[in-house]
Amino acid sequence: MRIFGFSLRIIRQLLRDKRTLALMFMAPILILTLLSLIFDSEDYEPKIGYVLSSSQENVLPIPDRWEDYNNDAEATTAIKEGTIDGFINLTEPTNPSIIVEGSDPSINGAVLKEIQTAFTKENRTALSEQVNYLYGHQEMGLFDSFGPILLGFFIFFFVFLVSGVSFLRERTSGTLERLLASPLRIWEMVISYVIGFGIITILQASFISWFSIYILDMMMEGTFVHLLIIIVTLSFSALTLGILLSSFAKNELQMMQFIPIVVVPQIFFSGLFNLDTISDWLSWIGRVTPLYYAADALRDVMIRGLSLSEIALPLLMLLGFSIVFVLLNIAALKKYRKI
Repeated sequence: MRIFGFSLRIIRQLLRDKRTLALMFMAPILILTLLSLIFDSEDYEPKIGYVLSSSQENVLPIPDRWEDYNNDAEATTAIKEGTIDGFINLTEPTNPSIIVEGSDPSINGAVLKEIQTAFTKENRTALSEQVNYLYGHQEMGLFDSFGPILLGFFIFFFVFLVSGVSFLRERTSGTLERLLASPLRIWEMVISYVIGFGIITILQASFISWFSIYILDMMMEGTFVHLLIIIVTLSFSALTLGILLSSFAKNELQMMQFIPIVVVPQIFFSGLFNLDTISDWLSWIGRVTPLYYAADALRDVMIRGLSLSEIALPLLMLLGFSIVFVLLNIAALKKYRKI
């Protein structure tokens, strides 16, 4: 009887916590729905170009959807701009060559498969021997391709978690209430918290990056300093977001409840899965998440070896997220100031 009464008390306690109940039922549904929409999407159709002399037109079996380019330089520029995934040069039919973008092994395979399917069996051996990679290399594995995305995700996840729980303890321990009763302005408090937590998170993120590159031998074509700049801006986005959401949590459990709602879905739209195969009404979600821009910048530096000026846009977007989160933090903390 006592066991029944104690169990009933626990059930009543859970029923009073509406947020926990909603998480238990809705978070798995949300994640499973996203997985279903992503994995049930159509196969990726590679974008391919070709370079052909005028005398060969209407002779070789070129698919209609392939893009025509005048020379290799023009087609290579199209690859860098993301217009095509690769192209084939057929100006010398006896010695054709293929250029692929190279940063994603699955896309590389799709390009080569379609090109080889379009030609006769006699030409396929020659084609396979003349494949060049604009970025990466033929032996690049999935870990090298997905490594930058996973690196960004884990740094974002742990910085978000540590900052959110730490700031929550500041509130529950009464420290925040005493600070709010002081002459310290709210914006000064928010900036102080960001700097204080930021120094530790920068050290954490830098160590993880160093370990991934120099111990796990993750592919690194760019400059490590540029990688650190991306990691620092991503860390500040995660830090300010963690502090913001902790303002709406009453305990560590409620803080953890934000993870499957706010953090986990970002991995689906960060480039781990090809967004070109996802419906337009769903793929836009990635463009309003920090991890989408961080993963793009990390791949540009680690796989493509791009310079800092070439990744300026994603860096500015990450800084923009941080500024917005800081302003929202200031607004959220005003409700705690009683005097």
